[in-house]
Amino acid sequence: MQEIRITDDLDSLLNVLPPDIAEAIRRIGRFNDLIEVVLDLGRLPESRYVRFGESSTPTPQEETLALRDTEVTKEDIDYVVARVGRFDEDNRAGITRTLHRIAAIRNRRGDIVGLTCRVGRAVYGTLAIIEDIIMSGKSILLLGRPGVGKTTMLREAARVLAETKRVVIVDTSNEIGGDGDIPHPAVGRARRMQVASPSRQHEVMIEAVENHNPQVIVIDEIGREQEAEAARTIAERGVQLIGTAHGQTLENLMMNPTLSDLVGGIESVTLSDEEARRRGTQKTVLERRAPPTFDVLIEIRERHRLLVHHDVSEAVDALLRNKPHIAELRYWDENGQMRSERVRITPDAEANRRDWSSKSRREEWATLPTYELLTQQSAAQPAPASAETQTMQPAPNGTPTTTAPRKTMRLYVFGISKHRMKQAARQLGVPAEFVDSLDDADVLITAKSYYRQRPRVITEAEQDNIPIYVLRSNSMTQMENCLADLFGLTEAEYLPYESAIEEAEEAIRRVLAGEPSVELSPQNAFVRRQQHEMARAANLISHSYGKEPMRRVRIFRA
Repeated sequence: MQEIRITDDLDSLLNVLPPDIAEAIRRIGRFNDLIEVVLDLGRLPESRYVRFGESSTPTPQEETLALRDTEVTKEDIDYVVARVGRFDEDNRAGITRTLHRIAAIRNRRGDIVGLTCRVGRAVYGTLAIIEDIIMSGKSILLLGRPGVGKTTMLREAARVLAETKRVVIVDTSNEIGGDGDIPHPAVGRARRMQVASPSRQHEVMIEAVENHNPQVIVIDEIGREQEAEAARTIAERGVQLIGTAHGQTLENLMMNPTLSDLVGGIESVTLSDEEARRRGTQKTVLERRAPPTFDVLIEIRERHRLLVHHDVSEAVDALLRNKPHIAELRYWDENGQMRSERVRITPDAEANRRDWSSKSRREEWATLPTYELLTQQSAAQPAPASAETQTMQPAPNGTPTTTAPRKTMRLYVFGISKHRMKQAARQLGVPAEFVDSLDDADVLITAKSYYRQRPRVITEAEQDNIPIYVLRSNSMTQMENCLADLFGLTEAEYLPYESAIEEAEEAIRRVLAGEPSVELSPQNAFVRRQQHEMARAANLISHSYGKEPMRRVRIFRA
């Protein structure tokens, strides 16, 4: 395991506690295990401990110790309050230039009758397990139970990214950058915007993008609908988002009506009789409403054990259809080596996911035929035959496999977003049918990174002489170019997209000429992102309004 360095400034916290309580903590020792000190009026003062950083047990065991034989008095609480920063609307205070957090419990008159003094630690080196994902430029959402290390990982991500990019932290409770006007050194060169009130967090998120031109926005605890809306607006402008949200799993987020928009939103759809028979489902089903705000979702199961959903749209669609999907399990083994395993998550296995931390559960998964160990795959994989945006691969017998355009073409997508491909097909108006089985497909479309890994579906397609199109990336432009090539489209058939761009150009001219604002027609997320970038290039302000599929951009002056 990569070397981990911990900084906690524990003396700063002990100095604000009553002297006898601080001395009791020093006598106990175990400073690296200390989580928090609890002072409740009329009760014994307590300290809570855990084996910090220990990964041998799936669920760390907490221990509570009494710090003296006498109860906490009003004088004890006043002693602490007088030595810490001001308590904000969220009843949290801090100690200047540290990461410690002091949270207050008040009575009905507003008097403080309890304090939770939580130890804040800057842990360097925790990002190694997901550093490749963080550096990919994709928007990433972290989920996990309280105390599992979400904020610690978020802080480390801000520090690492700030070495090469413009990073702005939206710090609502000063948990990421610490208390005071000067951020804690743990965030490196990242800039920090403090939020005066938790209810204004969404406004500060938008302000960060409009005023400070960041490449990365780091946000902790997205918990309100307005913040989810602001996150979508930021992502549509091409800014990388790294944040955390309330919930432990992807399913928790999907069932949360306030935050489900982060993964595309869930809505009830009534199917036609024919479509319901084809799917083998009821006529009323749940569907994803829009593209997810975040590209990747990481469930922090334990401090050194993560479950990564690399394509949130595919994972959500599979869960809604009660179908299995592929995720990646990353963890540190007993020898300190990072392991990466691909696991197929099936509906029957969902209830067992909490047991993945046990060795017996890993061995059980290893017996499944769909279970693959990525760490056993060779890093040297054959590259696609051409470096073009997409290429039709030759069949094993050497004959070209270019397929002539046909009335309806059945496409099987692997490793790329099916939802985006469907959007691109609708945008271009091509007769594409997306199938769920390679046996029913006329063409296989995949990403370059997946093609290099040579998974089973690629080799089966080559053996069956099924044409393979390889995309450089999972972007809408790549998909549109691929479909245009497959169906033999001309430039004149790109009119819907061109029309949206021309509409944005005309709106910019009108606003620059004096109109206060111009609202554009509804477009998909990809087109809206282009329109936002055009407005920004003209030094104008743009916001997205409405719900999918009627979400649209409005351009106006500051």
